[in-house]
Amino acid sequence: MISLVDCNNFYVSCERVFDPSLEGRPVGVLSNNDGCIVARSNELKALGVEMGAAQHHLAPEIRRQTVLLSSNYALYGDMSKRVTDVLAQFSPHVEPYSIDESFVGFQGFDPDTLLERGHQMRNTVRQWTGIPVSVGFAPTRVLAKLANQVAKKVPAHEGVCRLEADSHTTKTILKQLPVTEIWGVARRTAERLKLMGIESAWEFRQADPKHIRSRFSVVQERIVWELRGQPVIRLDDMDAPKKQIMVSRSFGRVTNNPHDLREALRHHAARASEKLRLQRGVSSGIMVFVRTNPFRTDLPQYRNRIVVTLDRPTDDSRDIVAAAIEGLRHLWRKGYAFQKVGVMLLDITPKANRQLTLTETPQCELESQRSERLMATVDKLNRELGKGTVQLGLPRKGNAWSLRSERRTPRYTTQWQELVTVSA
Repeated sequence: MISLVDCNNFYVSCERVFDPSLEGRPVGVLSNNDGCIVARSNELKALGVEMGAAQHHLAPEIRRQTVLLSSNYALYGDMSKRVTDVLAQFSPHVEPYSIDESFVGFQGFDPDTLLERGHQMRNTVRQWTGIPVSVGFAPTRVLAKLANQVAKKVPAHEGVCRLEADSHTTKTILKQLPVTEIWGVARRTAERLKLMGIESAWEFRQADPKHIRSRFSVVQERIVWELRGQPVIRLDDMDAPKKQIMVSRSFGRVTNNPHDLREALRHHAARASEKLRLQRGVSSGIMVFVRTNPFRTDLPQYRNRIVVTLDRPTDDSRDIVAAAIEGLRHLWRKGYAFQKVGVMLLDITPKANRQLTLTETPQCELESQRSERLMATVDKLNRELGKGTVQLGLPRKGNAWSLRSERRTPRYTTQWQELVTVSA
């Protein structure tokens, strides 16, 4: 048996841990630059506020009763680690899947004790961290995801649900569940399945696995087997290396200063390079794009993009940043107030499969080895001492591209100067 432990309304729950006055109130957490709502409390959902809604589109009567907070990712990341540490007290097999979800393996445990263990796990996480969680048990990861949804939505389960592969309950749920809600089935895949007459999770389970593999992929075939109760999916099956990596962000305010664009692009290109190295890939090209604010109809509009080919496939931040800045030089236009700049790494291939070109010499190989050691050292320092410890250049104070976080709460658990203060 395997369980999926999912933190309920995680970002909002983190805020409530340190501000109990938020309990019972509609609370929303905003995206970067305080633009859209990316996390909602149950009370805010009950008001009909959709995920991704722009805060300036909220009706005045909803806005007056809602607490909106800026994203506090340092706090959320640390609280996520604390939850994972608690789960490790119950099983040695803990696999974090996202910031608010973890799979916990219970191989070898007495099946009759799982529900009790689930409640103990749920109560301990709440007591030690303040975060409410839901727990779903099942023979496979796909069914555990489903069991977790049932645990969260059906009050009778009290936050813990166990599903057997061939039980009447599981069959009933699968018949009512649209195929679009199965973990690992994307919208376009669901549209193609519909053309085959497959619209429910049960119909997908009954499909011929080999036929599904021939029409889609081995991952979709494995989902069919998982729905039948056979564990065949590993986490890396659902998290394949990306063929493209994009990093971009809207500015805190529009700007016509070229230094702001260069700084922002340098930061985004370096971040994209880190992600590239994390999946052990190299890129052969980079696309740079810029954009003004399309909603500012009172200002002249401009958007453009350019692709810069790299001399050789690389994951070196220095090469990628240099190529990005070269691309920006061609895109820059005077007289426009820019709102966004971004970068996308293209033609990503595994680093182990990188082919040498005819122009490469032994000296190039030595330089590649030095680059690999340098980037590994930079990544290690940033990983162990904190993000941004080593950067390619420092941002200027008061720049236009920095995040606007006007409603961010203190980073209670990661900054000494922002610890909770108690007055007696």
